[in-house]
Amino acid sequence: MIIDDLNLPTIKNNILIVDDHPFIIQGYKNAITRYNPKEFEFSISSAKDCKSAYELITNPETTVFDIAFLDISMPTYEEKGIFSGEDLAMLLNEHMPNCKIILLTMYTELLKIKNIIESINPCGLVIKNDLTFDELLFGFDKVINNEIYYSQSIQKMMDLNGHEAIKIDLFDSQILFHISKGTELNDIPQYVPIALDAIEKRIQNLKIVLNIKEDSNTELVREAKNKGLLF
Repeated sequence: MIIDDLNLPTIKNNILIVDDHPFIIQGYKNAITRYNPKEFEFSISSAKDCKSAYELITNPETTVFDIAFLDISMPTYEEKGIFSGEDLAMLLNEHMPNCKIILLTMYTELLKIKNIIESINPCGLVIKNDLTFDELLFGFDKVINNEIYYSQSIQKMMDLNGHEAIKIDLFDSQILFHISKGTELNDIPQYVPIALDAIEKRIQNLKIVLNIKEDSNTELVREAKNKGLLF
């Protein structure tokens, strides 16, 4: 008996793509629609920034997404506290917990990558410079088949030995936050429940840890952001 493959049922997947570059969205669409078309059928929705993505994800009429591609750096939606693709990932985890999330980023700092993995635990994490048409299809195949996919640069970073992530505690995080917002040093004890001299010592220690050579809080904030300690 001959079985006609065309009569086999297709598996339907709802896909979300969020990126502020239309040509990138189109590239993802082109790749996805070419993935195993005899077996899969895809319904693809897209958003261009955090606001439009928030509205799509939280709309009760939106069909639950199976897979989401999220660019990490995008125009923010400050009114709802959505500042990045990471925030959208957490929103998706809340509203559509079974959605498989693939995050795409230009970040190449080891600490930043580790923080993303620890806080989001995405099914896919891709450095954009690694991305080719074939690599996108390869990663998509991994994720749709319930495997974890990290692009080549991510894998190399995670395989590095002797690179421990910088650890800071809650007080350090709060101090960095208030410095970044322009809070005067003498006013920080109003927000962080430790003495001013202890705050000053912590700032100096952070500069040592982050290898800040000059006595500049501006440089401290910049490096803390580069290392993924401040968002």
